[in-house]
Amino acid sequence: MRRTMLMGKVHRATVTDANLNYEGSLTLDPDLMEAAGMLPYEQVQVLDVDNGSRLTTYLIKGERSSGQVVINGAAARLVAPGDKVIIVAYGEMEDEEARSHTPKVVLVDGANRPITSPSHGAGPSAARFTAYD
Repeated sequence: MRRTMLMGKVHRATVTDANLNYEGSLTLDPDLMEAAGMLPYEQVQVLDVDNGSRLTTYLIKGERSSGQVVINGAAARLVAPGDKVIIVAYGEMEDEEARSHTPKVVLVDGANRPITSPSHGAGPSAARFTAYD
């Protein structure tokens, strides 16, 4: 049996801009992408903490070390600059691998820079909140 598991998450990033007239996607600082194990053009979900909206899009690489979290296209009607968001990526794996899997979870500071924190106890393998795993 295959399971869909959390692979990486950027937790409570602040949206820095919204561009309604762009084709679509989420522009993200590559520092955050790499810390969470995410790739350009990878499908992600964006969960808006402030208004509860959830959307699916893909990542494009922003400017490194900029803290960019830019909502593009139609999604700009759902998420506004200043909103706190959680960006998540999932992957499929076999049941045995899933039982020992640890996702990369990235906390950010007020400028969307990765920070580290002690592990939390979520899931069977206690994902670590860390900027670089």
